[in-house]
Amino acid sequence: MGISERHLGAFAVLTVFGTAPAFAYLDPATGSIIIQAVVGAVAGGLLYAKLFMNKVRNLFSRKSSDAASENTEN
Repeated sequence: MGISERHLGAFAVLTVFGTAPAFAYLDPATGSIIIQAVVGAVAGGLLYAKLFMNKVRNLFSRKSSDAASENTEN
């Protein structure tokens, strides 16, 4: 038994028109916390991208000539 379009429509109408105002209070520190979270997420994303790009570069880079000469001498 799936959800019919009629039930989905009734749910949408009740959700939109059946809500009451929240009268929520946001103090000034809340904005500061939101800004810190956004800045932290951007910094973390940039760090992850940098580390990922280094792994990709190391995967496709050639070995240095020093490491190759040490292998041939043994």
